[in-house]
Amino acid sequence: MPIPTYQEIMLPLLRVLGAANEELHQRDCSQRVAEALNLTEAERQERLPSGSQTYIHNRCGWAGWYMQQAGLVEKPRRAHLRITDEGRRVLGSNPATIDNDFLATYPSFREKVIEARPRTAEDDNLPTADLHNAPAVTAAASTLTPTDQIEQAHARLDQTLVTELLDLMARMDAYKFEHLVLDLLVAMGYGGSRAEAAKVTQKSNDEGIDGIIHQDRLGLDVIYVQAKRWQSTIGREQIQNFVGALAGKHASKGVFITTSDFNSNAVTYARTVQHKIILIDGQRLAELMIEHGIGVSTVRTIAIKRVDSDYFEDA
Repeated sequence: MPIPTYQEIMLPLLRVLGAANEELHQRDCSQRVAEALNLTEAERQERLPSGSQTYIHNRCGWAGWYMQQAGLVEKPRRAHLRITDEGRRVLGSNPATIDNDFLATYPSFREKVIEARPRTAEDDNLPTADLHNAPAVTAAASTLTPTDQIEQAHARLDQTLVTELLDLMARMDAYKFEHLVLDLLVAMGYGGSRAEAAKVTQKSNDEGIDGIIHQDRLGLDVIYVQAKRWQSTIGREQIQNFVGALAGKHASKGVFITTSDFNSNAVTYARTVQHKIILIDGQRLAELMIEHGIGVSTVRTIAIKRVDSDYFEDA
């Protein structure tokens, strides 16, 4: 099952806090909510694209924060939550659900969440009365947490960049593409500096090898590289030829990189041969370029900040 949204988690979280009858660490909240929702271990371990948190922990945190703004829960100390008297009253009314529209009935929530949020272009087209009386529009009605929205926006930007990189590489000179591949491998930590770690083979007599890179800075082991700037899918035949080229060099390791992709026969064959063959398709190639700063530059850096609780502990 998909991980419930933070709004779907609000009522289970409030029930967990009500049953505990004491403050709970947010980590314990996440665990108990996951149990109440019958999430599998795999679902409990599923992480945000950034890898910073699990989805369930992140969404429990936001569910608690939103209910805190309405006064249903409180944070008695750092990273702990506790149900309030109002939260118990709400539980006693046996609500079918708790979401942002429900929380928007509380003046404190409207003040802290709805009216405090930055106005958008959509808001400018709404009558003033609608801004105050339409929770579905103004109460962050999206099922995504702010963290989810940032993660998804970042993923969309990266995928757009992947598409642009693949388009540019498709029009590159083949020899320059081979240099790009080795630049990437060096940036990933293979062999030290570009000068001492890698070289592109001659355009002729390369015997099926496009590049050579040291696995470590001392050159104790060598990895051979095949770089194909292709549009068509790579099949088993091309991988077999590469394996033959490695055998001719008495090599055991190779990386086959392409701007296209590999069919299932190629992938299966690469897994079964005794040589260690790594296949990198166009999507993965572009993602690695973005991750290691090859062919891309940073336009803007946004720092996401949070309250430093330690600073205020003695206040």
